[in-house]
Amino acid sequence: MPFTFHTHSGQFCKHASGDLEGVVKRAISQGMLVLGLSEHVPRSRIQDLYPEEAGMTPADLSSVFSEYVTEARRLRAKYADQIEILIGAETEHITQQSLEETKQLRAQFKLDYVVGSLHHIDGMPLDFSKPLYDKIVDHFDGDRNMVFRRYFDLQLELLRALQPEVIGHFDLVRIFHPYSEGVEDPLVTSEEVRQLAIRNIEYAIGYGAIFEINSRAWKKGLRDAYPQRDLLGEIVARGGKVTISDDSHGEQDLCMYYGRLLAYLREMGIDRLHYLSTKKSADGGVETRVLENATSHEFWSANGFDHGR
Repeated sequence: MPFTFHTHSGQFCKHASGDLEGVVKRAISQGMLVLGLSEHVPRSRIQDLYPEEAGMTPADLSSVFSEYVTEARRLRAKYADQIEILIGAETEHITQQSLEETKQLRAQFKLDYVVGSLHHIDGMPLDFSKPLYDKIVDHFDGDRNMVFRRYFDLQLELLRALQPEVIGHFDLVRIFHPYSEGVEDPLVTSEEVRQLAIRNIEYAIGYGAIFEINSRAWKKGLRDAYPQRDLLGEIVARGGKVTISDDSHGEQDLCMYYGRLLAYLREMGIDRLHYLSTKKSADGGVETRVLENATSHEFWSANGFDHGR
């Protein structure tokens, strides 16, 4: 049964690979009963396009997103007897306009859910590459505490505006932090920064959000999945809801590092996972459900994940 609500495909995302149907087929083959599709929302300013999108326009991105929803609906109908597919999107918060556009997009396409993610700080890409991350640090005159503070303030704006069902890679701001160089982590050394993160955690718990435990962090060389154990501990201690995701960028990434993820869940004492579903919902809307005894579910052993792979 375990699941993922954070996925991409090369068909609709230039930095991913493969097609959307391949993602669905792989999920079925691995025994998932629920799969969330979450291609990126389109960006509306030409300056926010990535190098890989050279030659495209914001209008092109909007067309691609529309095509994504059409294909996702086709796949949901085609495989309805094998897997439940939820159709969502991953957010952006580049400017205030980005938030309004996401609200409109959600209403226009009647999306099942959104993954609330922050990929920019004051218009500058956060996770695209280390050189661009370093430009953000330079923008704040090398003050990494300021970088982290700004990240969590912008994240709160996103949470308040959109109240996303799933919160994506909560502490993504750590992605290119130079731990190997012995640079202090502001979330560890600054009580002010830590309290900003806790403020966001408490706000999200207040409206019922689910925090994803995102295994893609291991691909980036971090110690833990997002969020790192200090913040995950704060979420769990406050009764926050958690789910798991792979942030896959193609069928080959589906369930990436789920063996390590299982070990992480056990280490953190997490045996209850939450997931979204529309089945049996009285009004046809999305409901949050609970998987108890999650770490002993047959999914893990059936896929060989109980051996730490």
